[in-house]
Amino acid sequence: MSFGEPEGYDERARPRPLGLRVRPRIALAAACVVLGLGLIGGALTGSWLVGEPGDQGAQGTFAAAGSLWHSIPVDRLFPPTVDGKGAGPGGADRTWTRIAVAPDTGCADAFDPLLRKALAPAGCRRLLRATYIDATQSHVTTVGLLFTKADPATMRALDARFTRDGLDRRADLVPRPYAPKDTLAAGFGDAQRASWTVSVLTDAPVVVYAVSGWADDRVVARPEPAEQAMGSGATSAVAQAGLGHEARGLADRVERTLRRNVGPSAEPSS
Repeated sequence: MSFGEPEGYDERARPRPLGLRVRPRIALAAACVVLGLGLIGGALTGSWLVGEPGDQGAQGTFAAAGSLWHSIPVDRLFPPTVDGKGAGPGGADRTWTRIAVAPDTGCADAFDPLLRKALAPAGCRRLLRATYIDATQSHVTTVGLLFTKADPATMRALDARFTRDGLDRRADLVPRPYAPKDTLAAGFGDAQRASWTVSVLTDAPVVVYAVSGWADDRVVARPEPAEQAMGSGATSAVAQAGLGHEARGLADRVERTLRRNVGPSAEPSS
């Protein structure tokens, strides 16, 4: 005994075997649906893998970075010795030794009034600072981590404003140094500021900055932003001494250390 193929009906209500080939137009429509679902799924998967701004992973990282000031030892944020391979002029290596760490404080006296006003939209939760000296004991540099109260949108807006208006290059917006008493940096005051850099992070509620000067308490009439002092052909005393490289190099490495410390492995502060 044999069975006939089951029947269906075409668009004119005429019987047809269900096993026959589906009309090309219907097949094309079905393929488009499948393809569309695949593209949507791929796009969603891609966004999860990349970690677009606003997703839960990025928000968790942002929040974790904002709590580091009280969750890990100071030596993890400001290592006693920082190696700056290729950080000096012409790719020369640098090594910085920490002189002292400032007590964690607010921001009331840490910035000149104009810089404090520029940073005000982000708020100030806590400020950590440390001062380093280079291997030749010729240059001193204060590096700071300003932990803000801002959300990601506010940090992006602040970064855009600093970039758009050149606030990170204005000589009236130079961060203040930390000059610990009875050290080689005791005379590192406002008049000794030679070069600086300010970086507003957008993936963490943190502003990273550094300001450098000579260790002999030399007064600097015209400080230069690190970007300018590091420029090709720069001939000023600040540029020739490599003080732009000192500020930028140390700030970059402290920022890298900050990023490495974001995660579940952070240890309680001692």
